[in-house]
Amino acid sequence: MHYSLGIDAGGTYTDAILVRDSDGTVVGSGKALTTYPDLVEGIKNSIDTLDPEYVKKVNLVSVSTTLATNTVLEGTGSPVALILVGEHPIKGDFPAKHVLSISGGHSYNGEEIEKPDIAAVKKFAEKYKNDVSAFAVSSFFSIRNPEHELEITTVLHEITGLPVVCGHELSQDLGAYERAVTASLNAQLLPISHKFVQSVIDEIKRREIDARLLMLKCDGTVVGLKDALEKPVETIFSGPAASLVGASFLSGLDTCAVVDVGGTSTDVSAIMDGIPELSDTGAVVGGWKTRVRATRMETSAMGGDSHVWTRNKVIHIGPRRVMPLCLASSKYPGFLDKLKRNLIPKRSVLDRNIQPTKFFMRSGFEPKGLEDSEAEVLKAIGDEPMSLDEISAISTRYPSTVILDSLIQKRLIQSIGFTPTDALHVLGEYNSWDVKASVIGAEKLGKLNKMTDVEFSIKVKEIVAKNMAFNLMTYILPDIERNGIQKIVDGKFNARFKLDIPVVLLGGPVVAYKEIIEGIIDADITVPEHAQVGNAAGALFGKGIRRIELIVRPVSINDLDAGYYVFSPEGRSTFTDYREAVEYAELHGKEMVVEYMGECGVSRDNLDIKMTKHTFSPEDWKHDPVETVIQITGIGYPKKFTK
Repeated sequence: MHYSLGIDAGGTYTDAILVRDSDGTVVGSGKALTTYPDLVEGIKNSIDTLDPEYVKKVNLVSVSTTLATNTVLEGTGSPVALILVGEHPIKGDFPAKHVLSISGGHSYNGEEIEKPDIAAVKKFAEKYKNDVSAFAVSSFFSIRNPEHELEITTVLHEITGLPVVCGHELSQDLGAYERAVTASLNAQLLPISHKFVQSVIDEIKRREIDARLLMLKCDGTVVGLKDALEKPVETIFSGPAASLVGASFLSGLDTCAVVDVGGTSTDVSAIMDGIPELSDTGAVVGGWKTRVRATRMETSAMGGDSHVWTRNKVIHIGPRRVMPLCLASSKYPGFLDKLKRNLIPKRSVLDRNIQPTKFFMRSGFEPKGLEDSEAEVLKAIGDEPMSLDEISAISTRYPSTVILDSLIQKRLIQSIGFTPTDALHVLGEYNSWDVKASVIGAEKLGKLNKMTDVEFSIKVKEIVAKNMAFNLMTYILPDIERNGIQKIVDGKFNARFKLDIPVVLLGGPVVAYKEIIEGIIDADITVPEHAQVGNAAGALFGKGIRRIELIVRPVSINDLDAGYYVFSPEGRSTFTDYREAVEYAELHGKEMVVEYMGECGVSRDNLDIKMTKHTFSPEDWKHDPVETVIQITGIGYPKKFTK
């Protein structure tokens, strides 16, 4: 008897689920807190909740994670430098600390426009190599010819030894700006992705489990860990993709909308006839538009562990995640007394960091590239929760919100504060940790809003539930004005929504919000068994899908005897004959799909390959097509369950 193990490492919890291969029955599941900065402890603890006799017989481990999504949402990625090559028609910001624009690039046909300014690249690399963790390179029309990106990569490796991400490696779609953003985000995510994947590998090896290792992508498909290491940006939204696949499996529904409440965010998406709904364009995360193919979704930075804070009698939730007061009190024996003694600040000075329930502690990450003011404040912060007053008394620099935000962004300190999880503890709807700490926190914040602890907690719960309902309806009604949807959610009209498809709720104590949502939306709303580990279940049931697009074009439209180009993800090839070029494209595309699936552990017997071919020519054209687009799609099944 063999089993498969699904793992989901979220921003707050690491979940695990065991499924029997013979019939797809769930034989065990468990949760553990995600641990920072070493994720292996959280992974280890989640696996330890399972029957060790079953774990020994695991032959497939598949992983999903919201870590990449949360990193981008919270703006805590590693600092990167971006090099733009050629006349980029780009306007806008980039998720990079330093940006260099140089000459170079290619035409739509892959012809070199101008030589790249390598001298400028060398100067840029020397200047910033100690200030960033990785470089990104995006050259104009590199999807037609990546030689400039590859040349610059070689130079950067020689000078810095740092990882380099190229735009053409991540997307073959047109869109210079989005491709540059995608490359920058991928570079940002490399350190945290490597640490996470290596943690999984080390733990599986330590347990002497002989299993294939896969990772879920943001389109609900799986990849080998090697690919996940090189392209962590493709795991953005793999958590929501996992929730879709997992919700479908756990509920038995092939079609449903899914609301997944995690520690950091709430995500809404849908699965139709067993296939995740994909976005027509690239994924948008944290305000950045990418070229990453992902599930269509509505997301907000409001989850179970989002920071609840108040100012001017307005309750704010998020966008940053903090450690709940109830959890901090369970982990640190002296914290409850410290929370009781913490003074309530004047209303005029309140902000997201100046709160009677806000504390800070070191995270364990090694500091790098700090300003003097940041270094002084960090020096004063210890390994256990400290209030702002305690830090101020020790530090030679005042711990301003600007400094604290910068240290949080660099993952050097961890925040503790009141959360929706605390609110549910106060209301008796969730009781995993120290209720007393949650009550004290609600009392302090309630006083600032002239509410009791229970009234304040009810209000927080209502805000979270209405946010879930709003996200669900803006997803279902993408073309409807959002302000109107918000007014209906807030009860401004004598009306409510009605849905024709069922809704599945996933997340730890998500059942607590079900009644409020049902008061706003008339729908079949269910919370399936094992809903608390839905993403881990989803990691196991994703298919392996690989799409390769190749384009055949004449070298010159005016001289068809000049030959034909074949553009593929690996570069440009030249052939003398059109049919020779098409035959090469078809065979090469299939070889790339089979090779990729082999790395994912999918045998040729479990792989379906489909090919489509579209040709384009002017009217009355009597020659071979001006453009031929060949798309090869491979659908693989790493593990087939018969449930």
